[in-house]
Amino acid sequence: MTNKSNPKVLSLVGLATRAGKTVSGEFSTEKSVKSGKGYLVLVAGDASENTRKKFQNMCEFYEVPCYVYGDKAELGKYCGKEFRASLAVQDENFAKAILKELGKSSA
Repeated sequence: MTNKSNPKVLSLVGLATRAGKTVSGEFSTEKSVKSGKGYLVLVAGDASENTRKKFQNMCEFYEVPCYVYGDKAELGKYCGKEFRASLAVQDENFAKAILKELGKSSA
């Protein structure tokens, strides 16, 4: 599911990052999901088809919500890096808040 950027989602990602509750990058995101620490995964809309498919399948298997959202530059900016194709939110409350906003922007 791809969403147009909702500034609230990105500011929540920024807050979660500052609180140390996100991990980003393919390896860390995958580790977070597989270890059961990730509550939500965001994959950049301009990430490769392969990357998007990999995370969607993995998240389906581990029952973690996965959204294609924004682009690499946007995700990177809000998690304090240059470009990020994927990130995982490792806090249940931040994940719920972001999911709530994602629900609004896709309606």
